[in-house]
Amino acid sequence: MNQTLFAVLIAVLVVAGIGLLIGLILAIASIVMAVPKDEKAEAVLELLPGANCGACGYSGCSGYASALSKGEAKVGLCPVGGEECTHAIGELLGTSGETVKKVAHIHCMGNCDNTTNKAEFQGINSCLSASRYGSGITACTFGCLGFGDCVNACLSDAITVCNGVAVVDIDKCGGCGLCAEACPRKLITVAPVKEQAVVRCSNKEKGAVAKKACKAACIGCMKCMKVCEYGAITVKDFCASIDPDKCTGCGKCVDNCPSKCITI
Repeated sequence: MNQTLFAVLIAVLVVAGIGLLIGLILAIASIVMAVPKDEKAEAVLELLPGANCGACGYSGCSGYASALSKGEAKVGLCPVGGEECTHAIGELLGTSGETVKKVAHIHCMGNCDNTTNKAEFQGINSCLSASRYGSGITACTFGCLGFGDCVNACLSDAITVCNGVAVVDIDKCGGCGLCAEACPRKLITVAPVKEQAVVRCSNKEKGAVAKKACKAACIGCMKCMKVCEYGAITVKDFCASIDPDKCTGCGKCVDNCPSKCITI
């Protein structure tokens, strides 16, 4: 009995000794291999909103904070934090910056008045799920599915589904771009707020086919491109697109669009 107890005691001591030795080795390794903390980056990170949306062009808030602390990024790239965040970071870093406000644009006017559904979808109420259902449930295979994946992704409660199509409240929109990532049909883009024209259609079928699917479809007639004096409009795959950097918001394309699918 005493021998058994002695053997157990020895085993316990051996295991405890190994545990202490490993703990000591790990403690020494953590000191030797420790990565120096960037206190400036941590201070900047505390000022950022923590949305980790990537709209700044970096891998989340920590990536942007690290780039700012090293002087590798401009102040004011965070659309979610806005002017208050930009001002606070500018004071911390001793520099200035201006937030370029961006908003999301829905490139579709396929509401219930302009198009119809060709099938009834019974499944998960998700645009992603519906987009995988054969050729889709809407008459326009390029249009908004209306289940609101963008609504669920929005951090600012800026998007609603109205009459079967997503609509953005530009006063609430922070321009983070999460809605664009969530849209399976890639109908959403994010652009700086300014006076500019936007094509509210993504249909790439020929004019007659597109018009049959949706009353507000772009028919690729090129009238908008021909009247644009600034070379801001191109027509590819029977659908017009507008370069926001070149567009001046003159409105000539809006006046000449027969489908009325271009808005300011």
